[in-house]
Amino acid sequence: MNSPRKSSRNSPSRVITFVNAAHFIDHYSMLIFAAAVIIMGPALGVAYSELLPYATPGFVAFGAGSLVTGWLGDRWSRRHMMVIFFLGIGASMIAVGFVQTPLQLGAALLAIGLFASIYHPVGTAMIVSYADKLGREMGLNGVWGNLGVASSALVTGVIGQYLGWRWAFIAPGIVTILIGVAFALMVVHEDRTGTRQAAAQARVAKEDMWRVFLALLIVVIAISTTFNAITVAMPKLFAERLAGLTNSPALLGVIAAGVYVFGAMTQYTIGKLIDHYSLKAVMLPLSFLLAPFMYFAATLSNLPLIIASIGIVMGAFGQVTVNDAMVGKYTTEEWRSRAYSVRYFVGFTAAGASVGLVAWLYEKGGFVTMLQAFGALCLLVIVAAIILPREIKVPAAQTAP
Repeated sequence: MNSPRKSSRNSPSRVITFVNAAHFIDHYSMLIFAAAVIIMGPALGVAYSELLPYATPGFVAFGAGSLVTGWLGDRWSRRHMMVIFFLGIGASMIAVGFVQTPLQLGAALLAIGLFASIYHPVGTAMIVSYADKLGREMGLNGVWGNLGVASSALVTGVIGQYLGWRWAFIAPGIVTILIGVAFALMVVHEDRTGTRQAAAQARVAKEDMWRVFLALLIVVIAISTTFNAITVAMPKLFAERLAGLTNSPALLGVIAAGVYVFGAMTQYTIGKLIDHYSLKAVMLPLSFLLAPFMYFAATLSNLPLIIASIGIVMGAFGQVTVNDAMVGKYTTEEWRSRAYSVRYFVGFTAAGASVGLVAWLYEKGGFVTMLQAFGALCLLVIVAAIILPREIKVPAAQTAP
């Protein structure tokens, strides 16, 4: 590795800007298919419930790949891994635009998932490493990811309606590669070990660390599964349940984007709160949002469904920010990418399984059965919030220099 003296030339704001853009791209790329599948099915002659499972290997790779990418980020270079992320995921999106069969589609979506697995363990660790205020930067980073989710539904709907589903993959792929080239030219490898960071300024008692691990495990599985299920199912859910308002794919994308904006605002707000209050104080009231709104949404349509969906995304996206801050606060710089890799391996592996589960539940009982099932799962989030111990503040003089 290069020495810090030779390579510490990166502006924190520049690095964080690129990493935020990567978070946008990461979620955007993984959800293009969820919005495009509605028009891809008829074009390829495959039913929605039959075509959707082809995304499962990509979502599993999204989680499983993080174990390797996080290790490489710590042991090799986070900067180099992010260059591979931008160029690889861009090329993979373009490849989807040229597929001719469902099997080719599955392979291209798998490639997207593999390259997408780089971002969370590596990019999130970079945010923590360069952040001045951890909660604020985590919240803003979450906003960018949320905007990627929202924009994916919106832009894919518009491009799919006017240019066809293939360009919905090709156009963002080209843009991503261009951003990757700019990142490679403007950001160098840098060893951040030993620098003063906003993370690790709060601790829990050593005998209570098992409660942190257990709470994190429970909430990661529950939230990741629900988060992915909702983001995958929402375009189809809105297409079915908002028929009284509109049948336009573009307008449905606008509505979905509007719903996700509330999730983005929640992440920013939760990030600010984390800088001033303990994680438990923030997490506990937030944990009561999801289950009720999931249950109500199961039987609603039109405007009431939109309102319930806002509650769902606020609860889910807010918890994601809490989870990332939890790992950032309780791990050291040397191990942070690997810690995030385990967190995202568990989360995204569970999320990958949710794609097939959404298709199965939808086939069995439509969205009523699907939403009620995931609503029951979200009761575990409350349990996790109760288990999480209170923090012990560490004086500034005891933090890393």
